[in-house]
Amino acid sequence: MADEPLVLGIETSCDETGVGIVRGTTLLADAVASSVDTHARYGGVVPEIASRAHLEAMVPTIERALKQAGVSARDLDGIAVTAGPGLAGALLVGVSAAKAYAYALNKPLYGVNHLASHICVDQLEHGPLPEPTMALLVSGGHSSLLLAPDITSDVRPMGATIDDAAGEAFDKIARVLDLGFPGGPVIDRLAREGDPEAIAFPRGLSGPRDPAYDFSFSGLKTAVARWIEAKRAAGEEVPVRDVAASFQEAVVDVLTRKAVRACKDEGVDHLMIGGGVAANSRLRALAEERCERAGIRLRVPRPGLCTDNGAMVAALGAEMVARNRPVSDFELSADSSLPVTDPHVPSPAHDHDHDHVHEISKENLYS
Repeated sequence: MADEPLVLGIETSCDETGVGIVRGTTLLADAVASSVDTHARYGGVVPEIASRAHLEAMVPTIERALKQAGVSARDLDGIAVTAGPGLAGALLVGVSAAKAYAYALNKPLYGVNHLASHICVDQLEHGPLPEPTMALLVSGGHSSLLLAPDITSDVRPMGATIDDAAGEAFDKIARVLDLGFPGGPVIDRLAREGDPEAIAFPRGLSGPRDPAYDFSFSGLKTAVARWIEAKRAAGEEVPVRDVAASFQEAVVDVLTRKAVRACKDEGVDHLMIGGGVAANSRLRALAEERCERAGIRLRVPRPGLCTDNGAMVAALGAEMVARNRPVSDFELSADSSLPVTDPHVPSPAHDHDHDHVHEISKENLYS
């Protein structure tokens, strides 16, 4: 609909420069410039390299998104940007760019939460989020269970990882197996040819006295690494496919079991799964199986929307505009540890008029 908010979103929390444009809940453009190949030689993301890559990619990626969407920057109703959590230097590039465009175009600015954006992106594929929404977010930096009665103002943490996130564990095990970086896709691929029951790896925090919704993958990571080291020390061949399958099964078993339990305990009849690890085929399959058995509707965006992208930021920004949430101001700063309980970072005054965002006015830089 033409009267729905048209919002551009900028995402730079890690190694991908993402720019998305949405109109309401309709995705118009999703442009991504990734520096993952540069980081691969180091076995992980190097913050300084990521920040420099964002600087180089920002303007071309924004121009590409505008062209893909077929809109002019002057047509935008708002600009949203990930304010946190994430790598501080990388976040600063995105926040600075968003403030510059908002200033030049005289448009509302919304600093939003990376995790809340991962939830909101599902609207672009499956329509408006139910309220409340139960979300399992799984990525390289986060493994969280969140209850969101209102994605723009009320997100409640149910549980989180107390050590390594699931995606981080995938990367570390891939490194031990000499599979390269990032580890998630290659382990997923090899696991399809392995036996998930070949090795009985531990399930962290799964005992009756353990926290109901928190996660721990550090012990699993150590157990897998020691198992591999023992095989090598004995001069035996490591069954890489079986290791991958058994390790992956241990991760997704815990994730899906706790997520379904949270839905039952809270009386929520649906589950949304997001974040980069949500692209994992076994996680999707096991979640679907367990949700169907429990009478829970599963919502998982397509893999391209699970990884970090600007579309998810734009989606949350569009919700902020549609619900008339307070805008951010030019004091907005990056917050590498922004809590998920802050879906966005409004101006302290909370008194901005969306029709007169800034007293200054600049000509549009892009036609």
